[in-house]
Amino acid sequence: MTPHIEAGRRDYAETVLLPGDPERAQWMAEMFLEAPRCVNRRRGALGFTGRFRGKPVSIQATGIGAPSFLIYAFELMEYYGVKTLIRTGTCGGLSEDVPLRGVVISSEVRAESAISGQVFGLYQPAGPDPALHARALQCAADLGIACSAGLTICSDVFHHPDGRARFDEPMALGALAVDMETSALYRIAAQFGARALSLLTVVDHVATGELIDDSERQALFTDMTRLALEVAVESS
Repeated sequence: MTPHIEAGRRDYAETVLLPGDPERAQWMAEMFLEAPRCVNRRRGALGFTGRFRGKPVSIQATGIGAPSFLIYAFELMEYYGVKTLIRTGTCGGLSEDVPLRGVVISSEVRAESAISGQVFGLYQPAGPDPALHARALQCAADLGIACSAGLTICSDVFHHPDGRARFDEPMALGALAVDMETSALYRIAAQFGARALSLLTVVDHVATGELIDDSERQALFTDMTRLALEVAVESS
């Protein structure tokens, strides 16, 4: 038990999928895991452990933004011995080559700007575990899941005073998408010597102005979840 997680020490698998939304965590567990059991309800950050194709996998909600994410990632690795972290999150599309509802694999992440709330990452790119990244590309091809892999941008500022103009520089660099947690994921995993990968689904699009309808949740995340679970079990 930790200050934020009520689970017992052996309640998490060594591989954990990390959605932000607790409702998505529950949906993923109920839809994809064999015999899922809820191991954490504290603060509404639902956590589940079950099996996928016979191998143990956990799913833990992390909330919104790097500060919340880092609490759960740290405690999972420090107190529960988690070795592999796979983010299954949402993002905003920045490139017209990345469609709404598409899956993005973050091959490299940078902080958005000096006011992103993530100055620790400014101009210092971080990346995923190379083996997990390669496995994700292969699994996506095997499953027939269309995805885009490349640079993503990370920020703790959702409602920004500069509006769309804030993304001019990242888009000029060829960034595919923006989210709020991937930089934190790659950096804390590196500190612990753990493996990490960020998979994202585009739910709104800066370049096109498109936005998903709330009625699409949670089934919108089927491809991303299937991909994450296949990577998890093939890499365990």
